[in-house]
Amino acid sequence: MRIYIVIPAHNEADFIGLTLQSLVSQTFLPSEIVVVNDQSTDATPKIVQDFIKKHPFIQLKNTTSSEAHQPGSKVINAFNAGLAELDENYDLICKFDADLIFPENYLETIVEIFKKDPKIGMAAGHCTIEKNGDWIIENLTDKDHIRGALKCYRKECFKAIKGIKPAMGWDTVDELLAQFHGWKIQTTDKLFVKHLKPTGANYNNKASRYKQGKAFYRLGYGFLITGIASAKLAFMKKDFGLFPAYLKGYFQAKRSKEELLVSEEEGKFIRDLRWKKMKGKIFK
Repeated sequence: MRIYIVIPAHNEADFIGLTLQSLVSQTFLPSEIVVVNDQSTDATPKIVQDFIKKHPFIQLKNTTSSEAHQPGSKVINAFNAGLAELDENYDLICKFDADLIFPENYLETIVEIFKKDPKIGMAAGHCTIEKNGDWIIENLTDKDHIRGALKCYRKECFKAIKGIKPAMGWDTVDELLAQFHGWKIQTTDKLFVKHLKPTGANYNNKASRYKQGKAFYRLGYGFLITGIASAKLAFMKKDFGLFPAYLKGYFQAKRSKEELLVSEEEGKFIRDLRWKKMKGKIFK
């Protein structure tokens, strides 16, 4: 299998070298890596250029987007700029963050997962963060959800969902649409990736708390599922003030009739899938 990797990077000089070193040390090497330098003002591009001298399958793409770290849109616009630099001769396409350290067997194990079942459309390990000297799973979502930091798609699945949407909630809607098109999502407890920065560290928290509620609306969740999802996320983040903020964002999006990320048919499928999953947890 040929693996292409796109890494959006904005001022990641402290981490990008560690990420690239872990990728060039893999037991199964990627065919192409594109690092998208998104308006960095630090040494990010120089560090990447140093790796390019030794590893010709790495390339650097410079791009310019908004200086503000907008959840979803900025990073995916950068990803799409990197994707445009690649040809279609890949089997797996990955979107990785620039602050990860992968175990050396990461890509080899991912390839094995995809080869084992042709219906698997997305696969990944788990993100871990350092806490009190130990690396523990970053507990913000269910373990069957693939974190946005380390997405890997089978080409046919990626094409079916029409790529990644540049909006907050992209790393949820991609999985939901993959399942809508009949693909399976697979995570594995065999792979743990070190995530060097906490998720959302660069977000404007005051603004993003409303954006999360808007994302629930654009995912086609409806009010009841949004309420449950909002309560769960606030609980996992240990900040119950987020719950009313998420709901406020949802109603703001509804009043302004923001464009949904999914069609009516996809939205119905997503709601049915969410209810089925919730009932499965209650009655298991």
